[in-house]
Amino acid sequence: MKPPRQSFISQVFDLVSSKETLEISNLKSFKDQRLSTAISSNSDVILEDVTKYYFQDGNLVYALQGCSLEIHSGELFSLLGPSGTGKTTLLGLVAGFEHPDMGVVKVGQDKIVEPGPDRAIVFQSPTLFPWLSGVDNVAEALRFTGLGRLERRKIAVEQLSEVGLADAAARRPHKMSGGMQQRVGIARALVMQPRVLIMDEPFAALDSYVRQEMQELIVKIWLRHKITTLFVTHSIEEALLISSRIGIMSGGKVTEIFEIPSKYPRDPTTNSFNNLRREIGRYIEAGVRAERNK
Repeated sequence: MKPPRQSFISQVFDLVSSKETLEISNLKSFKDQRLSTAISSNSDVILEDVTKYYFQDGNLVYALQGCSLEIHSGELFSLLGPSGTGKTTLLGLVAGFEHPDMGVVKVGQDKIVEPGPDRAIVFQSPTLFPWLSGVDNVAEALRFTGLGRLERRKIAVEQLSEVGLADAAARRPHKMSGGMQQRVGIARALVMQPRVLIMDEPFAALDSYVRQEMQELIVKIWLRHKITTLFVTHSIEEALLISSRIGIMSGGKVTEIFEIPSKYPRDPTTNSFNNLRREIGRYIEAGVRAERNK
C-alpha cells in the first residue's frame, strides 16, 4: 500500500518555500563544467533489500518490502505501477527525503542519508519562486556556488536556451504556461549538473500536445548528456516513448524490468510498440489482481 502522501508533500513544501531548496542544499563547491562531462560510474542508483513501513490508524503499512533495484549509469529508467505500489516512497528515498527502515539506498558506493546536490528533482508542480523571473529561478540554484551574480545568470540563460525557453527568460511564473514553467523547473535541476535526475510525474498535469513536446525534450536532453534519470509515471505509453528500461512496481517492490531496445524517436503506432504496451499492461493488471486477492 502507498503511504499517506501528506508527509512527503509537506517535506517538499518546506524545502521549496525556504531559501535552501533541494538543488542548493549542502553544496560546498562548484566547478564551471558543462553537462556534457561524462557521468561517472558512481552515479548508479542502488537499492538493496529495502523496506519502508508506516503506522496508519494503528496499523503497520508496508510501502516498500524487500525492494531491490539497480539503475545503471547514464540510463533513463522509468517506474510504472498503480497508486499504492511504492513509487513515491522509492523516489523519496533516492532523493533523501526519507530513510529506509531496513536495507540500503546508495548513489554509486555512497549511502544516501539526506538530500544533496548530486540528486536534482523535478516535481509534477514546478515549485518556482513566484517573485523571480525564469532566469532568476534557475540562477537561484547556483546561489551558494561561489559564482558571481552575472555569471550565475549567464549560465542560467544558457540552460534555459537548452530547454527552449530563452525568449521567456525575463517572465515571472504567473506569465508562463504550465509547460513553460515545467521547462524552467527542468532547467533549474539541470543547471546543478546532478549525478542523478529524479522526475516525479513531471508531465502529468500538462495537456496531451504539450506533454508530447516535453517527452521529446527530455529524450533530447538525455541523449545529449546521458544523465542517470529516474522517471516516475502512470503512463505506459510515456514510459515506452522515453525509457531505456521500465520497472514495474507491485506490492512494494520492483517485480519486473522490461528492456526497451528500439531507437529514438519511437513510433507509438507500430505493432512492436503496441505489443509491448499490451504486455506491460497485462503484467500490471495481474499485479493488481494479486494484491486484491491477498
